[in-house]
Amino acid sequence: MKQIRKLVLIAFGLLLLLSQGAIGQGLRIDFTEFTLNNGLHVILHQDNSTPNVVVNIMYHVGAKNEEPHLTGFAHYFEHLMFEGSKNIRRGKFSEIVERAGGTLNAWTSFDLTNYFVLMPSNQLELGLWLESERLLHPVIDSIGIATQKSVVIEEMKQMRDNRPYGRILSETIKRAFLKHPYRTDVLGRAEHIRNATYEDIRNFHNTFYVPGNAVLVVSGDIDKANTRRLVEKYFGDIPAGNQNIPRPTVVEPRRMAEVRDTVFDNIQLPALIHAYPLPALGTPDFYAMDMLGILLSRGQSSRLHRQLVDEDKLAMSIQAIPLGLEDPGLKIIFGLPNMGVEMKALEAGVQKQIDRVRNELITEREFQKLRNQVESTLVNANTTIARRATTLANNHLLFGDAGRINTELDRYMAVTREDILRVAQEYLKTEYRVVLYYLPKQQ
Repeated sequence: MKQIRKLVLIAFGLLLLLSQGAIGQGLRIDFTEFTLNNGLHVILHQDNSTPNVVVNIMYHVGAKNEEPHLTGFAHYFEHLMFEGSKNIRRGKFSEIVERAGGTLNAWTSFDLTNYFVLMPSNQLELGLWLESERLLHPVIDSIGIATQKSVVIEEMKQMRDNRPYGRILSETIKRAFLKHPYRTDVLGRAEHIRNATYEDIRNFHNTFYVPGNAVLVVSGDIDKANTRRLVEKYFGDIPAGNQNIPRPTVVEPRRMAEVRDTVFDNIQLPALIHAYPLPALGTPDFYAMDMLGILLSRGQSSRLHRQLVDEDKLAMSIQAIPLGLEDPGLKIIFGLPNMGVEMKALEAGVQKQIDRVRNELITEREFQKLRNQVESTLVNANTTIARRATTLANNHLLFGDAGRINTELDRYMAVTREDILRVAQEYLKTEYRVVLYYLPKQQ
């Protein structure tokens, strides 16, 4: 049973990782920022404690920016951008980084796409050249297009379609969002990738992969003056782009009646999903709802775990997971019933705890514990130059203020017990939620 529970959490977690950036705060993070003439915003964070440097470039494009008939494009481009460039032979991008003693990775979410390389600091110029090449003139040809179509479609199968519990997030969001483009998951649909034309792909690149839609963060063992000179050398001459960058303006209407459905999949154990509206990242109500989620499910002493797992033995696992997004997202409660426990019994147990937070102020003791948990998490969140680079980029693109890296804890600490009660009453309403019974096919 432990193996099954681990499998479910890994599958669900992989899809959530595709949709969320990172937040956090430790000691004060000092940085310098400027904007090149072509619109590329640049942030420099100097930390000479280790001889390493991170070159991180983040684009303000994700799954929500895709056309309805071209879903999965943002994630597809994450792969396509590793194909090579005018001056980097096909498939050699990763090899160049590794030979220089570095590592690299990328991720795509509903709102953002991020690329980064971690290099020895004496390879800073190489890292900047690599990212400028990828932005200035990547090779987008028939071979690369076909290769990455196959890779991405296979990843859909491995991460979502053929993985037990892999479609939980997809099944939830397509019922929770009826109008907003969040209703399609980040991986998208295989037929959209398969049928995409060269013109579709070039147009997406020319629209979103431009300096004015990106932020470049260089973090680590650098000299700021020299780094600025190198940034201007490699990125200053890149054309600004001449297309308007579309932003979705759809506002998801507030649900006025509960949606309840049953999904059958190739799984062994059933799962219960409750999805409630979650305010947009960075709003005061988001912080209150996030703290409420921690109260409900952070650790074995949390309310849901203590009551439903330890005391009532209704669940083998229960979590309240925030899908925090640039536009309003979802608070997802996800539970696995214990053997022999009816889904209705588990749901009744979850509802009892929801009713409690909607009707009672949390105790002072719980509130202080909650504040301590948040502070500990945020203080430890930006302990590496890579995490700081991501957080700085994320804060600039989503909020226009990289300095939020130093004020995030203040926003959480401004939340009161009364705020937590208020948001529970406002957002955890039965008529607002989606309820899924995720069942084995044999049932």
